[in-house]
Amino acid sequence: MNYILYDGTMRNALLPLTYTRPVAEMRVGILTIREKWEKMLGYTTTTLTEDYLEEKYPMVEMEQNIMINASFLPNKELLAAVKSLQANQAIVQGEEIIAFHTTQDQEEVDFESYEKNHLVSDVLQIKNTWDLFSLNDMALRSDFELITEGRTSQPIPRDVLVKNPENVFIEEGAEINFCSLNASSGPIYIGKDTLIMEGCFIRGPFSLGENSKVKMRAKIYGATTIGPKCTIGGEVNNSILMSHSNKGHDGFLGNSVLGSWCNIGADSNNSNLKNNYDEVRLWSYETNGFAKTGLQFCGLMMGDHSKCAINTMFNTGTVVGVSANIYGSNFPRNFIPSFSWGGAAGMSTYNLMKAKETAKKVMMRRNEEFDAVEERIFEKVFELSEQYRRY
Repeated sequence: MNYILYDGTMRNALLPLTYTRPVAEMRVGILTIREKWEKMLGYTTTTLTEDYLEEKYPMVEMEQNIMINASFLPNKELLAAVKSLQANQAIVQGEEIIAFHTTQDQEEVDFESYEKNHLVSDVLQIKNTWDLFSLNDMALRSDFELITEGRTSQPIPRDVLVKNPENVFIEEGAEINFCSLNASSGPIYIGKDTLIMEGCFIRGPFSLGENSKVKMRAKIYGATTIGPKCTIGGEVNNSILMSHSNKGHDGFLGNSVLGSWCNIGADSNNSNLKNNYDEVRLWSYETNGFAKTGLQFCGLMMGDHSKCAINTMFNTGTVVGVSANIYGSNFPRNFIPSFSWGGAAGMSTYNLMKAKETAKKVMMRRNEEFDAVEERIFEKVFELSEQYRRY
């Protein structure tokens, strides 16, 4: 069977992170949503997404296809239901379509004619950007079981102070030095070829992606996910770094999500709690206004390739778009559009050519290419986000 992950109705609610990736490429827990589905299905998947992302994330359609709403995270019951789908059948939760069977010669899908199978149990769904860190605890525990089942961890070094060692899994090539791992409150997963330097204190649930490192004296609270090829330091609580991003110095990051190729300057901090303890509102690309989150703790949402200078301060519930460059004293506004340059003293448009030059240099340092496809995505995001750059 051919499985296709599609963005669904939640794509706009997940901006700015989905400006540069399909919903399936979002990381929550240890794995991306695509990696979860592929590991459980035992098949590779392709993507139905926005036209300008198709060149990087193409869709492969065959005679028989199962379309899966990528905002839903797989579990055993959902997996069984998806694998048993037949022609003209769909799986639903409430009013939301989770998955359906389709054929290559179907010109359109009329769900009124479909037999709808309702799931008995609830399935986790990523509906908003803040769901990524809010649901990260459950997703991380689920991924830990999925990845480690039937496998044996590398031994924990003798100079590491560990609590609940049975809840710690270490992949090959990981180097861990004179640190504390407390897995009593959740599992700790340490990926391949990672480095945890001396004096770090880590509480689970926690995941460190392949080729990532934790710098000396870092303090990390769960549930936190550090994706592949990232660097983390300072104090971090209940946050996600997608991949290739750095917060390598002292400063606080809490209840936050950083995309890929982001950089947080030394001694930068974000607030994750309002002084009056009110519910946090976050910028919504759907309503073009600030939306209620239902959360008391909510920090920074930062799109790909954005950066801040040293000593930057982010207010509670700040949204930063793609390829923004933030600097200066005092708190910048709570919504910083894509390709913005400046801070609290004022913003201007980040020149697209210069933004592309910087992205090229940053990726080259990691031996990755900012190619023509990435360049076209940048150009499209610049165009799509122009309406917000009214400084």
